[in-house]
Amino acid sequence: MSEPQGSENTTQRMPVLEKADAGPPAEGELGQSASAADYDPPPAIDDADGGQGRFWSLRRVPAGIVALLVLVGAGVLLYDVAAVRAHQPASHWRRSLARQLAERPLDDTWVLVGACLAAALGLWLIVLAVTPGLRDVLPMRRTHPDVRAGLHRDAAATALRDRAMEVSGVRSVRVRMGRRKVDVRAVSHFRALDDVRADLDATLADGIRGLGLVRPPALSVHVARPGRKG
Repeated sequence: MSEPQGSENTTQRMPVLEKADAGPPAEGELGQSASAADYDPPPAIDDADGGQGRFWSLRRVPAGIVALLVLVGAGVLLYDVAAVRAHQPASHWRRSLARQLAERPLDDTWVLVGACLAAALGLWLIVLAVTPGLRDVLPMRRTHPDVRAGLHRDAAATALRDRAMEVSGVRSVRVRMGRRKVDVRAVSHFRALDDVRADLDATLADGIRGLGLVRPPALSVHVARPGRKG
């Protein structure tokens, strides 16, 4: 399988686990896969409400910011209106704002800037309202009607990395877990690279099935020799 495209910085951010060089394998070990027995995940339950989709974020921070701004703005405006009703002069900021809105043309720079900011804020709120969020949580297969589980991408990467380290000939592994693709880069210090890659493909494919995800990601495996020192 060919090496996936990606920058060197992305590769360096992948989680890494190394094991000590155990030397050549014993007789009869070469070419054997260290993957565990095939795992058959329990059947998923199909919900009428589509309960196997992504988890939705509560959006506490954006909701709190918007609520605070609305509360402060409404409170200040209500106080000024009440003061005017009590025969007090209107606040300077409200008189100045009314004069600016009345005198400035629609093609004024500051009017356009304010309109763009308001449109950007509204678009941001709409995006938050229609998207689920929680991209780091992968939904798992639902096997009980009252239980819904999710798996963090870092935890899934750790589980797959541990499985990959069980393969004979693997010295170190880097795993980058995405929502649609798993990028695995291994270093092998003995055995043929094609044999190690084949064992990794089988072991990691079984490991992905064992995660019990609703949408199992695609697998990309690259195996190389360790670089020379000095």
